[in-house]
Amino acid sequence: MKQALIRILTLFFALSTANALAEDNHDYPLGPGDVLRIQVFQNPDLTTETRVSESGSITYPLVGAVDVGGLAVAAAEQKIATALKKGGFVKQPQVNIILLQMRGSQVSVLGQVNRPGRFPLETLSRVSDMLAAAGGASQTGDDFAIVTGSRNGQPFRKLIDIPALYLDEQSEDDIILAGGDTIYVHRAPVFYIYGEAQRPGAYRIERGMTVMQALAQGGGPTQRGSEWWLRLHRKNADGNVEKISPEMTDIVQPNDIIYVRESIF
Repeated sequence: MKQALIRILTLFFALSTANALAEDNHDYPLGPGDVLRIQVFQNPDLTTETRVSESGSITYPLVGAVDVGGLAVAAAEQKIATALKKGGFVKQPQVNIILLQMRGSQVSVLGQVNRPGRFPLETLSRVSDMLAAAGGASQTGDDFAIVTGSRNGQPFRKLIDIPALYLDEQSEDDIILAGGDTIYVHRAPVFYIYGEAQRPGAYRIERGMTVMQALAQGGGPTQRGSEWWLRLHRKNADGNVEKISPEMTDIVQPNDIIYVRESIF
């Protein structure tokens, strides 16, 4: 009885996983090298396995060449069904495409990651999967990544909030990737602190970082310095550097320079 229950549960989870992958498949944009199994309901003679060519097309029985490059799986199914119907081959075709292999597709992960390089789309891969394959963002990496590629023949670009991929239960940024996509993680913005600071130097700006937090990052003022005697150098919209006497609650901006002056007492 126990073994039978285990088999039932195993089958249930397998079916659930298959259904989830099937749903994801319908959002996946097809690209060169993808291997497909195409089936038409109640027409087993039209079942075929084919590979998407470098030009983005496949060859399908009766209808010949079909351009599916950049199309989501669901859209490719509809395109083949329309061709079968227009040709008079099947009256009401119900086409199903199963994605068998994505070995021909690769994604480049570049910039401030621990293992930059090109990674194959062995399975349906999202942004979080590829960042994990690249070892995640490095210590100098930004909180945002830029995904570029092509969708439906048009240039595609999306800014991705990296922490949200893992902190949010369902992040809309965790999109399915397509072959030829590039993920780029830029260098994180920094601020500079010098003068009478314990640890002068350049530091990464954390989200919402205040002047007080930036001062703490530099170890605070020395015995000769004063946290109330600061000067902030910031470049304005015109490119000119302004000298500001900041409040401790002011938000630090990229490339700010904080000078801890010597106490007058």
